[in-house]
Amino acid sequence: MCGIAGILSSFFSDDEWRGRLRAMAQALSHRGPDDEGQWFSSAEGAGMAHRRLSIIDLSPLGHQPMVSASGRYVISYNGEVYDFRSLRAECEKAGVRFRGGCDTEVILEAVALWGVEAAVKKCVGMFAFAVWDRKERALFLCRDRLGKKPLYYGTLGGQFVFCSELKALSALPGACPEIHRDALALCVRHGFIPSPYSIYKGVSKVPPGSIVRVRAAAGGFETETTVYWSLLDAAKRGQEDPFPGSLGEAADELERLLGDAVASRMISDVPLGAFLSGGVDSSVVAALMQRHNSRPVKTFAIGNREAGYDEAAYAGRVARHLGTDHTELYVSAEDVRDAVPLLPAMFDEPMPDSSAVPTYLVSKLSRNNVTVALTGDGGDEVFGGYVRYGRVPAVWRALSSVPLSLRRSVAGAFASRVPLAMLLARAASLLVRRAGRLSNAEEVASYLSGVLSLGSENDLFLRYLTAEPDALEIVKGAGRASVAAFSPGTWPAFEDFAHVMMYVDAVSYLSEDILVKVDRASMAVSLETRLPILDHRVVEFAWRLPMRYKMSGGATKLVLRTVLHRYVPRRLVQRPKMGFRVPVGGWLRRELRPWAEALLSEDRLRREGYFEPAPIRVKWLEHVSGERDWSAYLWNVLTFQAWLEKSRARDNGQPKAANA
Repeated sequence: MCGIAGILSSFFSDDEWRGRLRAMAQALSHRGPDDEGQWFSSAEGAGMAHRRLSIIDLSPLGHQPMVSASGRYVISYNGEVYDFRSLRAECEKAGVRFRGGCDTEVILEAVALWGVEAAVKKCVGMFAFAVWDRKERALFLCRDRLGKKPLYYGTLGGQFVFCSELKALSALPGACPEIHRDALALCVRHGFIPSPYSIYKGVSKVPPGSIVRVRAAAGGFETETTVYWSLLDAAKRGQEDPFPGSLGEAADELERLLGDAVASRMISDVPLGAFLSGGVDSSVVAALMQRHNSRPVKTFAIGNREAGYDEAAYAGRVARHLGTDHTELYVSAEDVRDAVPLLPAMFDEPMPDSSAVPTYLVSKLSRNNVTVALTGDGGDEVFGGYVRYGRVPAVWRALSSVPLSLRRSVAGAFASRVPLAMLLARAASLLVRRAGRLSNAEEVASYLSGVLSLGSENDLFLRYLTAEPDALEIVKGAGRASVAAFSPGTWPAFEDFAHVMMYVDAVSYLSEDILVKVDRASMAVSLETRLPILDHRVVEFAWRLPMRYKMSGGATKLVLRTVLHRYVPRRLVQRPKMGFRVPVGGWLRRELRPWAEALLSEDRLRREGYFEPAPIRVKWLEHVSGERDWSAYLWNVLTFQAWLEKSRARDNGQPKAANA
């Protein structure tokens, strides 16, 4: 894996080009510790920088930025294209002669042979790259289909810039982009920043499956976006062409496709292993890896001794059955406390997903032994693994059986705190507490007043995806237009509502949270992660399957489990879904309390001017007292506060506030 960056500008001398490109590359050195390169042309007003993590062809022939044999194209590339050998053979048949053995050169010469879009459509893998066309004076920014690799772009100070991570922007002289308050509100509301937003105004993400073409124009730069692959289109095609076979036949085809995806991701000139949690997704990846390997595959797991959070024991059982070379590490609260301050620099944007901590720790553990690790990410969104996919339709069936007018009357009673309604809320809160969740009558009443008045299944699912419904009131200066960026009005309609939820999760939570988390946490320690379940051919096949092959009778990921049980006994993986979690609620009351208290002090919140202090302080005091569990809400705010502190220290001054 690598880090890429670049600039379009007509203002610089050769020395300025070198200085700026070197600074951007140095900011990305963790993504590529093995080599560094620059290319620029003052006459063309274009320059690129690159940091290399050598995986395929470790020789200097893989050095970047790389110029095509014709001299027309220049590339700076981050990623892996797993079918590069077949693409190379196709290019050679057309007369192309290659100098080295890396996939970078194959992509570059494929672009020269077929053009950018046609070449990208042939690529199977994860990638983000920039191609400069010296003849047309045009820049092409390309990102893989599911958005596994990051790529940002924007105009700052009259220059067009692009980069793998936002920290490269801070390396530019005078760069001080404004914080985007709408993006902050979305982050607090949903726990991630959806595309096309970034935390900075004027800086966007290249959408997954897209190519952004950039050219200089009068007064600036013009961009044009082409979508070469769309999950929505793939989903619709799959629904229109359903798989005709039985569950067993579907499992046969999935085993073939996923086996090929795993095998291609095991191509490496450096040591390789896998994350293993003991759950379905990582276990099936490890099993297929072991099938393709004559020696024990290296697997890695992180454990946590707090009740309800430890997956290491399950991972160990699967590892022993498969015969992998397994390494596990039990982390303490002190390990987490030490890792938390590293997150702001690691992610460049607020990252409210607390599982970023164990992801970083398992990446760090793995990097001591390997340079590449396969993961099981994507199985839940692709094959229906989340409990909410069954729960939301069930709740909606119950709600919709009652007339909306009556439901809204009852909701009004809870909102107005009518005595009888509060009596019911208190009874409900006791039941919730007995189930192990902190709650009180006020919280129950507030929740019911919101849910009972909902008018559609879409609205109910949005409620599930919303950590803080009142984010616009908490974030000062946030505009209501941000809410429209992530609303049911943008969602497709499928016959089975579970498919709607899976699609929405895939284009939001998966791409903007999980994939960001895995990329940044692993690249922080220069570890390349590969995600075979998110091979686009596997994803396209999954959308051809009927829902009963994914979810039925309370069971999830049926077809994926069918494949897994061919390698691992059912008893070893038959357990409640846990997820890659940490006990944030308890740690905020204990080990992380001083850190959180400093970031959430009323004076500090008021002085910085991004949040309304009062509601945050109320929730903080309720949380530390044990009266309520506000950990998800507070963690969303805390991650921004920690990121802001790091940004201010890095820039020697607070970033300017947008919409203040």
